Amino acid sequence: MSDCALCQDDGGLVLVRHADWRLVRALDTPAFPATYRVIWNAHACEWTDLNPEQRERCMDVVARVEALMRQHLQPTKVNLASLGNVVAHVHWHVVARFDWDSHFPAPVWATALRPIDELRWQAARPRLAQLDAALTAHWA
Repeated sequence: MSDCALCQDDGGLVLVRHADWRLVRALDTPAFPATYRVIWNAHACEWTDLNPEQRERCMDVVARVEALMRQHLQPTKVNLASLGNVVAHVHWHVVARFDWDSHFPAPVWATALRPIDELRWQAARPRLAQLDAALTAHWA
């Protein structure tokens, strides 16, 4: 679709480009640098626009991203979301949450409860790079 942001743009730093989907690390979430998106390549507005096999493949990717995220980052919690209110294109958000992040335990779209802890995020950057590499290698 010509007016769909995820049809026009990758939606982040592409780590894996598959025939059906792509995995990106979001670059537009500074308070949550460990935010990944699993994006269905063909335009589909709703989850049920995908057939059962496509939905299964997509959720397998989401589950693998979560598993590798837990292994490399040891977050307090992983948030999964597929809202599509702003961008009506099937995609899943996989967000590492930490008990020290600016919004925890509130959702990422809530008002921040404290300032962003830049020192902790800087300390986590090497593990984030390792996660990116592990995600890329998994589907290589």
